[in-house]
Amino acid sequence: MTLNDIPAPEARFNFARHLIERNAGRAAKTAFIDDYGTLSYGDLAERVRRVAAALRAADVRREERVLLLMHDCADWPVAFLGALYAGVVPVAVNTLLTAEDYAFMLENSRSRAVFVSGALLPVLEAALALAPAGVRAEVGTIIVSHPAAGTALPANARDLEACIAAQAPLAECAATGPDEPAFWLYSSGSTGRPKGAVHTNANLYWTAELYGTRLLQIRESDTCFSAAKLFFAYGLGNGLSFPMSVGATTVLMAERPTPDATFKRWIEHKPTIFFGAPTGFAGMLASPNLPARNQVALRMVSSAGEALPAELGERFTAHFGVEVIDGIGSTEMLHVFLSNAPGRVRYGTTGWPVPGYEIELRGEDGRVVADGETGDLYIKGPSAALMYWGNRDKSRDTFQGAWTKSGDKYVRNEDVSYTYSGRSDDMLKVSGIYVSPFEVEATVAQHPAVLEAAVIGVTDAEGLTKTKAFVVLKPGQTASDAELKAFVKDRLAPYKYPRFIEIIAELPKTATGKIQRFKLRDIESRR
Repeated sequence: MTLNDIPAPEARFNFARHLIERNAGRAAKTAFIDDYGTLSYGDLAERVRRVAAALRAADVRREERVLLLMHDCADWPVAFLGALYAGVVPVAVNTLLTAEDYAFMLENSRSRAVFVSGALLPVLEAALALAPAGVRAEVGTIIVSHPAAGTALPANARDLEACIAAQAPLAECAATGPDEPAFWLYSSGSTGRPKGAVHTNANLYWTAELYGTRLLQIRESDTCFSAAKLFFAYGLGNGLSFPMSVGATTVLMAERPTPDATFKRWIEHKPTIFFGAPTGFAGMLASPNLPARNQVALRMVSSAGEALPAELGERFTAHFGVEVIDGIGSTEMLHVFLSNAPGRVRYGTTGWPVPGYEIELRGEDGRVVADGETGDLYIKGPSAALMYWGNRDKSRDTFQGAWTKSGDKYVRNEDVSYTYSGRSDDMLKVSGIYVSPFEVEATVAQHPAVLEAAVIGVTDAEGLTKTKAFVVLKPGQTASDAELKAFVKDRLAPYKYPRFIEIIAELPKTATGKIQRFKLRDIESRR
C-alpha cells in the first residue's frame, strides 16, 4: 500500500467536519464512555458545533490559539474538535506539569482562551499569576469543564455547559485547508523547555488512515481504551482520531493509568483494544490483581512510548493470548510510523515501516548505514509537523526537507525489521565500542526479581566510561550485585555488562513513562 492508494484530503478540509460527516449515520451510537457517563455520536456533533460557536462569540478568531488543559473525559474531544471546527488552534497540554510550565506555554502560544478541567483551575490561576500582565490580558475567556459544586469561578470564566447551552450550533465549519496549522502538541521537554510542534488538519487524517484503520485494522465494533492520555500524540490517535474515523467507541479515564485503574475499566467496559506502554505492562504483570484471560475482552494490544522488551511482550501474550503490537512514533510525526502488525509480530524489534512512511538509518557522515549497523533514524511521511513554534534552530535540525530526524538510533535486520538501540544522546561508548543502554536494560529486566532498569555511562577511576544500571526490584524480591552482573554476563558480550549496579525505589520518568536517564546522569555527576 502507498499513499496513492488512499484518497488525499480535498483542498478545503476540516478534520472536525470530516469526523462528523463520517459518523452522520451513527447518531445513536456511543462515541465516548467516561467517568460521568456516555456521549453519543449525535450529541458529540451537536456539542462540537456549539463550542465552535462559543469560541466565535468570545471573539477568538481563526488561527488564534486556545490552551486545552483538561483531564480525559468526553469534554476533551468536544473542546478539541470544537476549536478545529471553528478554525481555532487548540494547544493540548500535559495535565501533570507545574504552574511555571503553563505560564511558559500561555506566553509561548499567546493563547486567547483556555479550556480547563475544574480540578485544574487552581494551577491555571497560579500560572496566570506568574505570567506577564500582557499574557493575562490576552486570555479573554476561561471555559471550565466539570467545575466543583459551589466553586466561585474567576470573573472571565464560564461553565462549559453554560457556554454550550447559550449557543446555537455553528452552521458551517471554517474553510480550512489540509496543510493549515490546526493544533499544537508540546514535546515532553525532558531535555529543556518544551517545544510546540505545529500540526495540520491532514496530519490527523493520515495517521488515522495509515496506522489506525489499515495497519491496526480498528473496526466500528471495537471499544478502545488508551493508558496514554489525549494530550499526548499517541493518546490523541488512540482515543480520538482512530476510533472516531471508523465509528468505534472509546473509554476515557481521568485518573492515572495505574494497574488497578486499568483493570477496572478492562473488566467493567470490556474494551477490545488497549493502548499502553512498556512501563505500564511491566506494572500490570507484576500486580497481584492481574485479571484472568476470561475476565477481559481484549483482541489486540498496542505498545509505544519506549521499545517493548521481548520478554515483556511474550509474558503478556502468554497470559492474555493476544499480541502486543509494538511501534514507535513521536510528537513530531504525530503517531506511529514504524511498527509490528497484527499477525506479524517479532518481539524484540519495532517491526517494519508503516505503509506510507519511509525509513532511513544514517551514520555520523549523513550516509545510509548498512544492515546490522547502528544509525540515526530518519522518517519521511505525510504526518510530519510543520515546525516547532518560534524555534528556528530546532526546527531546522529536526525537519530536514521531506525527512524528520527522530533522535533515536536503530539497526535494520536482515528481514527489514528494525531493532531499537536507544536515544542518540543516551548511547555509550565502552572500550571503543557503542553500547545500547536499552539492550542492557532489557537483559537486566529478564531477571525474575527485576521490575525495570535504566543504564547510563559513568566514569571510573581511570577516566574510562563504564555502564551503570539503576535497578528497581519487584515487591518482596531481592537480588545481589554479583547475581545481576552474572545474569547479564551470561547473555551479553562481556564489555556490555553493568560494572556498577544500584538498587533504587523508582526510576525518574516523563509523564509519558519514558525513562529520564539524564536525571540519573545528573545525580551521578553530583556524587
